[in-house]
Amino acid sequence: MSAPDPNGGDLTSTLGALATPELVPSQRRRLLSHLTSQLPPARAWRRPATAVHWAADSVGELAPHVPVRSLATLHEHHSGLAGDQLADRLVRNAARSTAGVGAASGGLAAVKWTVPPTLLTAPVLLCVETVAVVAIEIKLIGELYETYRVPVPGTRSQQAVTLLQAWARQRGVNPLLPGAGVTVALGTAARKELVERLARRYVRNLPTLAPLLAGAAVAAILNRRGTRALGRQVRADLARLTG
Repeated sequence: MSAPDPNGGDLTSTLGALATPELVPSQRRRLLSHLTSQLPPARAWRRPATAVHWAADSVGELAPHVPVRSLATLHEHHSGLAGDQLADRLVRNAARSTAGVGAASGGLAAVKWTVPPTLLTAPVLLCVETVAVVAIEIKLIGELYETYRVPVPGTRSQQAVTLLQAWARQRGVNPLLPGAGVTVALGTAARKELVERLARRYVRNLPTLAPLLAGAAVAAILNRRGTRALGRQVRADLARLTG
């Protein structure tokens, strides 16, 4: 499968490109910069909580644009793999992609450490990395549902609610249970759950700001580990749903 355009395009194209594991660091850095311009405008944040709420707003806006491939497309893109073999490949590729985002963000942070950091640059850097990783992991969850033949029903906005809930809980959820619309679901308990999960992810991404290459290496390792753990949990839950 050919890689998406590393220069981005619309939001869906940018998110699809970021999920491509074969990208080189310079391509991923360009995409992260492009993603920043496509997200809601950031203000000068004085508290981490403000940054986390901005990330929640951003994730809510981008979730319906995350390009989840159908089962037929996944078969085509992965040489006919199916079931557990396909799931293994999807988790591996997603982990590589989130590790790549961590490395790219760490590289950007290394450059910023050559000049005095500001109150704006560090939270923006952390939040953009967080949002990018969440998008990749939402895509992974959606495609694991497809792999195990439990496609998420509804419009793209309704599907986004289910996938955001699954990501916030780090679990597979039953997509057939009735739910509210995006505004209602993300405005009540689901949004609170999402904000709490994003806050934990935001803190986990703090090593990105370490100077020089250390930040890139640690961020890559933590992102890869977190995505693999998410994949294992969602697969276990989907196995119970389909068993």
